[in-house]
Amino acid sequence: MTSIDRRRALRTGAGAAVVGALAAGCAGTGPAPASPPPADAPSTAVPGRPFASQGSRPRVAPAARRFAKQPTEITHGPRDRDQVALTFHGNGDPATARAVLAEVERARARITVLAVGSWLDEYPELARRILDGGHDLGNHTQRHLSITEMPESEAYAEITACARRLRTLTGSIGSWFRPSRTQHTTPLITRLAGRAGYPHVLSYDLDSLDATSPGAAAVTRTVAGQIQRGSVVSLHFGYADTVAALPALLDDLDRRGLRAVTTTELLS
Repeated sequence: MTSIDRRRALRTGAGAAVVGALAAGCAGTGPAPASPPPADAPSTAVPGRPFASQGSRPRVAPAARRFAKQPTEITHGPRDRDQVALTFHGNGDPATARAVLAEVERARARITVLAVGSWLDEYPELARRILDGGHDLGNHTQRHLSITEMPESEAYAEITACARRLRTLTGSIGSWFRPSRTQHTTPLITRLAGRAGYPHVLSYDLDSLDATSPGAAAVTRTVAGQIQRGSVVSLHFGYADTVAALPALLDDLDRRGLRAVTTTELLS
């Protein structure tokens, strides 16, 4: 069986089960949160699948309910499955973003994009492009500033402005929030993210360092040298080195028997 055949079998088997489970969860009534969020908090849903009534009381996304027993900050997935999550900061040249999406889809891989709201303001068509490719789409604040250095009201506005943009474009605020210009969250940012509708903050355990433009070979070496089962890898749109590194990186994952999946699938 070729690597492409193996990936196709995995996508139509386990992958289909995950999609079915998410769809079933979205259709169900599920438990509401213990207390209602504030009036300005957006409703939540599985990416690309808005709730039937946007005027009804918001519920926690089905994916978030599934992860309720996990730590508030998620840095990696299970270490006993042959899966990893490649997560991309959604910002920068849209042509580079499209090149990344084309390359991962060529390899039958799926990724998670944490989009900057101002980037979506400028290139709104990319939100649907990401979801139509079978990828996760989440929130990486509105302006990509140092959110941990902001006063509470400004930090909350950064989260909710991007959430509103995502909901306008896709019907959902997305399943994941990642704070800007920091690897790890703080108690304040975690609380504000929860108030906005994100029960978990998505971090990572492997930084590719692609944003330093070290060259494609260096990006591949960094990831290949540290990745393990369950890893959540930080990568970026907008850098030519990242696009150039992807073929060798994805081939390396294939040789190791590791499958690049969305964060939602990784943690399912």
